[in-house]
Amino acid sequence: MSQHDTPVLPPGDQEIVVPRADSSGDPKPLMIRMPVDVRSLALSVLAVLGTILVLRYAQALLIPIVLGILISYVLTPVVSALERIRVARAVGAGVAVALFVAAIGVGVYRLSDQALDIAASVPQAAQRIRERVRMHRHDGSGALQTVRRAATEIDRAAAEASAPEAGAPKGVTKVQVVDPAFRASDYLWSGGMGLVTLAGQFAMILFLVYFLLVTGDLYKRKLVKIAGPQISQKKITLQILDDINRQIERFIRVQVLTSLLVAFATGVTLWWFGLDHYVVWALLAGIFNSIPYLGPVIVTGGLGLVAFLQFNDVLWTLYVCGSAFAITSLEGMLLTPALMGRAAQMNPVAVFIGLLVWSWVWGVWGTVLAVPMLMMLKAICDHIEDLQPIGELLGE
Repeated sequence: MSQHDTPVLPPGDQEIVVPRADSSGDPKPLMIRMPVDVRSLALSVLAVLGTILVLRYAQALLIPIVLGILISYVLTPVVSALERIRVARAVGAGVAVALFVAAIGVGVYRLSDQALDIAASVPQAAQRIRERVRMHRHDGSGALQTVRRAATEIDRAAAEASAPEAGAPKGVTKVQVVDPAFRASDYLWSGGMGLVTLAGQFAMILFLVYFLLVTGDLYKRKLVKIAGPQISQKKITLQILDDINRQIERFIRVQVLTSLLVAFATGVTLWWFGLDHYVVWALLAGIFNSIPYLGPVIVTGGLGLVAFLQFNDVLWTLYVCGSAFAITSLEGMLLTPALMGRAAQMNPVAVFIGLLVWSWVWGVWGTVLAVPMLMMLKAICDHIEDLQPIGELLGE
């Protein structure tokens, strides 16, 4: 530190250097000097990279576990209510899982025909959009046609430049590689195996949910037992675990409640517009509401295709899409922040980055589970001293 610098030493290991102006009169930038352990930093980076690799490699194992934990949080109130009326916990857990499977089965059975109709209408909507674009296209004078003609001329020039010269050896035969014909049996086989795998994973998730519901707070008691011999250590551990469970349960309840409200409001709105299969679209809006930013966009795009196919009117289609998007936007900006509470809120930048990271790590399931995983990570980091900076970065 030069003689022109004035050190200010607050409590701790940091040293804030307030530099004075140099000979030219320009002030020097303010600096904070703090000790950095290169070895600890390198180990932290390696630990983060190793964790990401494990998450990507073991996603077939970890995704069912995360889904089982989240579903158990949803079904825990049902088991607790049955337990209060003197129903054994093992029986109550079985009843809760059976009701969960029955609800899914009834929903799929009742809405499968409507979902197939919606899927069949998508090509027709795309064809009608192409016809509408073709009707408004200028006769060879539009920008698209100009770009297309320019691209054609560039392709011709490239073909002429790459053509063999006059003195090139003759007798060379061009060979065109033709892909094998479409075989439906291959796709049916792969699709059937995918369904079998999905059914097997769903069964494993249900077994895990049942065992989690039966054991209840078993692991919480075990963590309190191994926390330490002193009563104070056990009390602190119990308080931390209760706070974490309370935050996660509140998040799950709010997520389920807001999804139901979005589904109801979207269904009523689409019914008022007279859209066909409004029940399916209401359920899709409620389900995709759990995916921030991307979910409402997907539902709005699908509604645009279906509404345009049914009404054949651009303005009416915009009304339908705008109403559905406004419902999800108002829920995200007003209802969810009011219900979540200040401690459980996460800032939009952290949510968006987390969505990108988890989508890259776990694909589609990462997109669905990004917000619950971030919420659980924040709840844990808020109660562990060394991880509190991470919780602060995720919070509001």
